[in-house]
Formats: sequence, structure tokens, C-alpha cells
Amino acid sequence: MSQQPASSTVSAPSNRIWTIPNVISFIRLLGVPLFLYLLLGPQHDVAAVIVLAVGGTTDWVDGYVARRMNSVSRLGELLDPFADRLYILATLIGFTLRDVVPYWLTGALLLRELVLGIALLVLRRHGYGPPPVHYVGKTGTFVLLAAFPVILLAAAVPSIDSWAGPLGWGLAWWALGLYWAAGVLYLLQTARLLRASRAAA
Repeated sequence: MSQQPASSTVSAPSNRIWTIPNVISFIRLLGVPLFLYLLLGPQHDVAAVIVLAVGGTTDWVDGYVARRMNSVSRLGELLDPFADRLYILATLIGFTLRDVVPYWLTGALLLRELVLGIALLVLRRHGYGPPPVHYVGKTGTFVLLAAFPVILLAAAVPSIDSWAGPLGWGLAWWALGLYWAAGVLYLLQTARLLRASRAAA
């Protein structure tokens, strides 16, 4: 899902594949298997933190570059949220297997994705595409991708756990609230579209 530009001066998304923003997104995607290998293989946690932090903090870079260079593409609109969700899913799997985060956090985040996935299927059945990304959801994703490296760093370096642990978990709780708030907004958008569809029929 991707937010459509509001200004009429911005050109419509192109069909180009090899744009600078798309290359950035591809590089972000390559970081996912590298992160999982470092976390679950040799357990080089500090190196995994670096990969995760780079992947998370560059979340906004591809979109920013696309807007600044007027190179928004349809592929980029799919790659950006896909990379975000892949990082979140990979991190949840890795952290859960390593006991870095409890099962309830993993379940709460995955349940939200499941609910929205069902809503998207219902919309598609009625001929609608995904609703535009809401800034609450984008903020929640950004905060969550910021929380994960801090939580892992606190677990990897016990000497900083006294401040990094509370900081990371504070961000995680904030992200979880925003994540579900955005989910509710998407469900309300879905309900409005379905009502409009029934009224038109």
C-alpha cells in the first residue's frame, strides 16, 4: 500500500523498474537474509543490529528520493511497504526464536497483519485496491523498525541494558499502539468502501 501524492503537479507513477528509489528498495531487501543469518547463524548480534538499523532507518529514503527526483513508480509503491513488512516479519521470527521478544508481542503484531490481509482480500473481491497508506501506519512502522535494533542491542550488550532496554521497549509499546490504531483506520476505510459498493449496486 502506498500513499498517493496529493499535488496535481506530481506526475503519475511510471512503469519503470530500474530507478534509484527501486535500487535502494532492492538493497534493503537484500539486508533481510543477511540479518537473519547474522542473528540465527553465528549470532553476531552487534553486526545484526547494524544491518537492522540500516534497513530500518533507510525506510524513508526510497520514498524521499522518489518524490524529490519525481521518479515514483508502480513497482516502488509495492516494494517499499513489502520491504517494511519483510523486515518486521523476519525480525519477529528471529527475535522469537532467540527469545529476545515474548510470544505475545509477536502474536499481537502478526494478528494485526492477518486482520488487514483478510480486509484486503475482501476489498479485492469487490474490485477495490488497497486503501492509501495512513501516516499513523507509516509512523508505527518506522517506530517499530527503530525499536527492534535497540531491543537487540540491549540484549547483546548487558552494560547498556539499563537504559537501552527501557528505551527499546518504550518504542515497541508506542509502535504497537500506532500499528493497531492504523489497523482500525484501515478497517474503517474498508467498511466505507464496502458500504459505497452496496449503495451503488
